[in-house]
Amino acid sequence: MAERRRRDSRRNQEERDEFDERVVDIRRVAKVIKGGRRFAFRTVVVVGDGKGNVGVGIGKARAVPDSIRKAAERARRNIEGVSLSGATIPYTVIGRHGGARVLLKPAAPGTGVIAGGGVRAVLEVVGVRNILTKSQGSANLLNVTMATLDALKQLRSSEQLAEIRGKPVREVAPVWERRRDSGGEHA
Repeated sequence: MAERRRRDSRRNQEERDEFDERVVDIRRVAKVIKGGRRFAFRTVVVVGDGKGNVGVGIGKARAVPDSIRKAAERARRNIEGVSLSGATIPYTVIGRHGGARVLLKPAAPGTGVIAGGGVRAVLEVVGVRNILTKSQGSANLLNVTMATLDALKQLRSSEQLAEIRGKPVREVAPVWERRRDSGGEHA
């Protein structure tokens, strides 16, 4: 029994090590009860493997470390795959959640991640290295994070788009991939 517990503990530690975990937001929230207010902390955590998988989790507890742990566990359970095109995204996309809108636009190699706050955290853990972003509407970090995740979920790979449109993959591939495939000539 003790051996199995040690093995499970080791496996959980290895699972934690392979993911990049970022705390996006910690807020103090209040519940009004008969005797006054009861305070707790709401934490938003983003988890990703840097290879196209990302998850967002929200945890609430009376203490900050407990809320972070809960959020990280939920984020690991909610991991989803995202279609990337190398170190960027295949095309421009807009994500929405609540009052927040996030525009994600692919960028040339060497541009870096031009984003702030929750958008940057999500994009870096998913493995995007070159992208331009614009956050519009609500500045609430939870909504901005969820809008970024919504935008990433909308993405499809070149193969999926070619199948949907009934065209060859070369015609729907991003411009930089077409240039690279043709040996540097203009496409």
